[in-house]
Amino acid sequence: MIKITNRNPIAKLLRRLALPAAGLVLLSIPGAFAQEVAPLGDITPTDEVKQFCTNIADPARDQRYLLQKQELEKLRADIDSRIAEMDKRKTEYQDWLKRRDDFLKQAEAGLTDIYKKMKPDAAALQLQDVKPELAAAVIMRLGARQSSLILNEMDSTQAAKIAGIIASASDPNTSKDPS
Repeated sequence: MIKITNRNPIAKLLRRLALPAAGLVLLSIPGAFAQEVAPLGDITPTDEVKQFCTNIADPARDQRYLLQKQELEKLRADIDSRIAEMDKRKTEYQDWLKRRDDFLKQAEAGLTDIYKKMKPDAAALQLQDVKPELAAAVIMRLGARQSSLILNEMDSTQAAKIAGIIASASDPNTSKDPS
């Protein structure tokens, strides 16, 4: 049962449609405007109102059900679009996670130990010439002190690019390619 309040949009719509619906019902009743005079004792005004309400109840109920069905269909479409958005974000997150895991595995093959034993200036020169993703992975595996020394020895644009890659790898809200 719909509670009729000023805030209920279905109730407002029903109120707006009530007069046109009543007119439509009256027009569809054969002889509704006939000038027949009923005997005074047969039909009272109360009986006439009851008959009118009985005749209009089914179409009004059908209209109310139709409006409720349309509202439910709109809600279903909204939910479906939200589910699609969530699936898209889930796929994006899984892609980001896979790229991050691949990124970290590149540095596990012993490169970290090699660069740990190198002098910072020599390591910086060599890391400038490899892929920035690999250089960032190696620097992430080194200690903070050694990483800062290596980045300090690098060309500033290359060091900034590597720092950007490191920052985006640790940001869980991004799944875009850092380049």
